[in-house]
Amino acid sequence: MSRRIEIEITSVNGEVATWRAAGAKLPKGVLNVALVPGQPVVGGVYRADVEQYMEGMDVLAVLAPKTASPLDPRNERLQLLTTQKKDSEVTVSYASKGRGPRRDDDHDGERREGSKRPTGRPGPKSKSSSERGPRPDRGERADRPPRAEGAARPDRGGRPDRSSRPDRSARPTTPPMTTTFRNALLATLSPEQLPVAEQLLRGGMPSVRVAVAEQNKNATAQGRTTVDPETIDRIAEELLGKTTLALWKDRAAGGIGAGREFRLRDLRAVVTSAKTVSMDDEAREQLKELKASLTTRIEALRVQWTEKLDNAVNGGNVAEALRLVASPPDMSTRVSAEMATKVATMASEALTATLEPVKWVEIVNLVVDTSMRRNVKPIGIPADDACKNLAVKSAGAIPELAKLLGMKVPPPPPPTRSTRPVRPNRRPATRPAS
Repeated sequence: MSRRIEIEITSVNGEVATWRAAGAKLPKGVLNVALVPGQPVVGGVYRADVEQYMEGMDVLAVLAPKTASPLDPRNERLQLLTTQKKDSEVTVSYASKGRGPRRDDDHDGERREGSKRPTGRPGPKSKSSSERGPRPDRGERADRPPRAEGAARPDRGGRPDRSSRPDRSARPTTPPMTTTFRNALLATLSPEQLPVAEQLLRGGMPSVRVAVAEQNKNATAQGRTTVDPETIDRIAEELLGKTTLALWKDRAAGGIGAGREFRLRDLRAVVTSAKTVSMDDEAREQLKELKASLTTRIEALRVQWTEKLDNAVNGGNVAEALRLVASPPDMSTRVSAEMATKVATMASEALTATLEPVKWVEIVNLVVDTSMRRNVKPIGIPADDACKNLAVKSAGAIPELAKLLGMKVPPPPPPTRSTRPVRPNRRPATRPAS
């Protein structure tokens, strides 16, 4: 459902103008100059009907700014004028509450006598300095050296520097998807195509069919004429390719503008989804730039991953090496045969009967998650029930454990990835008659 807000034009560049909410920094976006009545003025405030989506806000229509009220065209409405109060010349200050009586400002340091209460009873009398006796000398603290008069306070240290803290705002975030190409597409459509395209941009063909069904239902209940669903479907099918391309261009433009702040998984998703879009020349240029950025970032991650794996192998850190082998930076990254042999040898030599049970269980679980698990040959199993149970459970993935237990090697475990389901209505292929 659309709503009306006041927007301020911040810049105009050809047929596209940028806007923001009047008097605020957000929300903001872009719109077509043709939607603004007359020539848009930078800094001008207009009324706009906007539609809120999860990825941003679209401007549907722009109206002229508000004018003077027709009820008072001559500005003859009576106004209530208020007079500003002057500050009083007398200033009253109250003493803070405390347990003891207040001190006078005289130089002798004596306390004043107790004031009389409203009931006439005298208040408690305070003792003078002569009655209390001399004040004992506390002396200087042993743990703090005396500070000379006028000297600067010594630096205590120990307080962390705030400038060295990491900036949380520098973390990679998903930038908002732009609406430049969608607004440009909507500006070229006819009035009968505009609502269909809006539904396509919102949720594709299912959104169009649901909107048509709901509109016909309300029209039937109110006795109005219904629309033909087939006609709307035909218009939607003609516009589906254009809306899909506009959505992809907006996502690509957001990724290109974000640069390094764009998440790697989101960048990979945009590049992969290009296979389902009919590209034009502009979209191909965007895809080329995104692919180059994706390749550069993945190559940098591969270099870091290789360095960490080499350091783990050279340092004898078996657990860290197995974790790195099990989680490469990309699905196409493979461990070299030489490195796989080294890691398998390290894991085999580490799995002995004298190893701590907790460490033995950790290494076995890490070995099961790698692709070289059948090449690992443990030397022994600790005398622990948890280790023996894990060895029986993992014997299918690590055949050498079955030999150590004296049992038959079970079949390997099934793959964890879900296979592609077979359509039930698909007929088996038949061979042509010879």
